[in-house]
Amino acid sequence: MFRIGIDLGGTKIEGIVLDAQGKELFRKRVETQQEKGYAHILDRIKGLHDELAASIHGAVHTFGIGTPGAISPRTGLLKNSNTVCMNGQPVKADLERILGRKIEIQNDANCFAMAEALHGAGRGKKLVFGVIMGTGCGGGIVHKGEVITGPQAIAGEWGHMSIAPDGPLCYCGQRGCVETYISGGGLEARYAEQFGVKRSFKEIVQDYHAGDAKVVEFMKIFFRNFGRSLANLIDMLDPDVVVLGGGVSNFDVLYTEGIAEVAKYVFSDCLETPIVKHQLGDSAGVIGAALIGV
Repeated sequence: MFRIGIDLGGTKIEGIVLDAQGKELFRKRVETQQEKGYAHILDRIKGLHDELAASIHGAVHTFGIGTPGAISPRTGLLKNSNTVCMNGQPVKADLERILGRKIEIQNDANCFAMAEALHGAGRGKKLVFGVIMGTGCGGGIVHKGEVITGPQAIAGEWGHMSIAPDGPLCYCGQRGCVETYISGGGLEARYAEQFGVKRSFKEIVQDYHAGDAKVVEFMKIFFRNFGRSLANLIDMLDPDVVVLGGGVSNFDVLYTEGIAEVAKYVFSDCLETPIVKHQLGDSAGVIGAALIGV
């Protein structure tokens, strides 16, 4: 059985075809063009799906889509997407009507976790937690090869656990969310707040490696928040492995200083949980979308 997956992002839509063994057969990327609206994006998805299907001569295949946000089990409408024109829309129902088939739609962090669990850094592990630390913080849980979504479709949303009730206001309306401290966007905001100037995450890391004393002190707080956040997660789930993805996951000191902080806060006499870097890179989302398809 062939598998087709599409990763829907704010600026690009990427599609892939996998064979029964998970080998990539075809891949294509197009612009989202979200400024043209909801119906146009659906057309872009349909056109890409049809091109992917044509690459396997219309053979029977599963189809899955990964997107920021999730389908609300209560309303059937998309919620929490950064492609804002998609929010409040019956995306799944509309695409099933347009394509004339059943499809599966999952949060992009769930797709990342699925791909890494089956084909990446979590391969062979029973319970995998996939972390995305990028502009925001997302997460997904895979148990025995299946994504756990939960009745509210929020399983794994560790980015919105509060670690400081009096902390910075998060877009979700709460204060002190993990995302406001250890995502790339959160770190940049905390830096600007403390020093009164804007620096990108990449520039902050460069200053850290250059030994800038004030940045080294600033990053100690980042590592401590990372440690608390992941320790809370491990205390609840005790996963077999935590796989880190997203742009922040490429900061190598996370795997030394960051893990040392996790060990300080975890409710155990020893941190046994491997905390590892992703293996599939930017491909994880679209591969995961193919793997969750129906």
